[in-house]
Amino acid sequence: MTSTLMQLCAGFELWSGRANRIAEILLFAIGLGMAILTGAQVFSRYLLNHSLFWSEEVGRICLVWISFLGASAAYKRRVHIGVDFLVVRLPRHIQHLTAVLVLLLSMLFFSILIAYGASFAYFVAGQKTAALGLPLIFPYLVVPVSGALFLLHALTHLCRLLQHSGGEK
Repeated sequence: MTSTLMQLCAGFELWSGRANRIAEILLFAIGLGMAILTGAQVFSRYLLNHSLFWSEEVGRICLVWISFLGASAAYKRRVHIGVDFLVVRLPRHIQHLTAVLVLLLSMLFFSILIAYGASFAYFVAGQKTAALGLPLIFPYLVVPVSGALFLLHALTHLCRLLQHSGGEK
C-alpha cells in the first residue's frame, strides 16, 4: 500500500474509533434514560394512578435509536452474526476476495441507507409525533446517521483487509 493510502486508512481507523465511542456513550445514555423512563412510568401508573402520556412515544423513539446505533457498534466490534459455512471451506485467496466483495456490497447498501434515510427524514421533517409534537425528523434521523457509521466502519474493515493482503505478498 502506498503511504497516502496508509494515511487515509489510519484516518478511517481514528474516526471510526471516535465515532464508535460516541455511539457507545449515546447507547449507554439512551439505555439508562429508557430504564429511568420505564421506572417512572410504572411508578406513576401504579402508585400515583396517573399514566405519563408521553412515555410510550419517547420509549419507542429510544428503542429505535438503540437498535440502529447498537447495530453499528456491533458491526464495528465485528460481533454481528455471520454465516461463513461455505466461505471457510474455500482456498484462502478466494476467502479474501469474498470478504472484499461482501464489504463492497455492504458499503453500497450503507450508502443507499444514508441517501434514502436522509431523504425520508427530510420528507417527514414537517410532521409531528402524536404525544409530544416533536418533529418526526428526530426518530428517522438515526437511519442516515447509522448508515454513515456503518460506512465508516466498513471502510476501516476494508483498509485492514487490504493491508493484510499487501503484507502476504
